[in-house]
Amino acid sequence: MLYLDDIAVGMKRSFGGYEVTREEVLAFAEKYDPQPFHLSDEAAAQTHFGRLAASGWHTCAMTMAMFVEHMKLHPQASLGAAGVDDLRWLKPVYPGDVLRCESEVLEVRPSQSRPEMGSVRNSMTTFNQHDEPVLRFTALALMRRRPAD
Repeated sequence: MLYLDDIAVGMKRSFGGYEVTREEVLAFAEKYDPQPFHLSDEAAAQTHFGRLAASGWHTCAMTMAMFVEHMKLHPQASLGAAGVDDLRWLKPVYPGDVLRCESEVLEVRPSQSRPEMGSVRNSMTTFNQHDEPVLRFTALALMRRRPAD
């Protein structure tokens, strides 16, 4: 189990491998982001995307899915997230792309008022199969400290 006390500024992790499917792009868009360029090849061809593109929110969801899978393999004393800053969609994500993630610890801060926990600020970048960054954000996660047994 990875606790706050085990984390240091500069630590990096690489993980994931998520194939983006046309069916998933359409299903997500129909339910959560029904803009024409997420739903129609013809409409997307008339935009700067040039073809059907995944919603940025879908890209965020795929990134979260990869992160959760990583946490299953490498358990953490997570207490959830406190927020996300500086979210940027850098390049379109298309059906057929294969995504992966890299994170880097920017800050580790034990809580002043709750000694059993603290926070970790991470930079998260999602890349496509060409190693081009498609999404970047800074996440603030809450974590338990190592028990004092």
